[in-house]
Amino acid sequence: MTDAQRAEPGAAPQHSGNEASTVAGSPQSAEGAPVPGADRVAELEARCAELESRCAALQDQHLRAVAETENVRRRGQDEVAKAHKYGIESFAEALLPVRDSLELALASDAPSIENLKEGVEATLRLLATVFEKNKLIAIDPAGQKFDPNLHQAISMVPGSSTNPPAAANHVVSVLQKGYLINDRVLRPALVTVAQG
Repeated sequence: MTDAQRAEPGAAPQHSGNEASTVAGSPQSAEGAPVPGADRVAELEARCAELESRCAALQDQHLRAVAETENVRRRGQDEVAKAHKYGIESFAEALLPVRDSLELALASDAPSIENLKEGVEATLRLLATVFEKNKLIAIDPAGQKFDPNLHQAISMVPGSSTNPPAAANHVVSVLQKGYLINDRVLRPALVTVAQG
């Protein structure tokens, strides 16, 4: 642009043929002159379209991730509900042979005391196997030191009055066995404890 053109505000800019060849692909004004910054606008529009496409893809990924998270949460809740509902199923199934054994003993026409005793012992062994399989362990603390976490003292007796004499704070007799299930007290053992 010449100084004369700069001085005249309404004058159209003059371009050499060389300039026209460098901006041949650019949008032009009504007079045929290239619009200043048109290349930059086209570049920004392309960049904007690219970013909008990436944004849409990321939104889609986000929605899919949220949906998958919700599905995992729902499946987890369903599994917990099923575990609560059917958790005892295997234990109950293991107890059925014990019941069958007791019913067979009662169905016998004229059982002798000896046969009845053998049947009860066999049933007790069967029950012990079921308990062991399901991690149900008996607490039989006779002679052990009293543990309030596992035992419940029903009464206390002088240690010197027992035969043989019992040490103070030790279990003298077990009135009812306790049970642990998976190392948690299901029922404490009811015991008599020696006084010191």
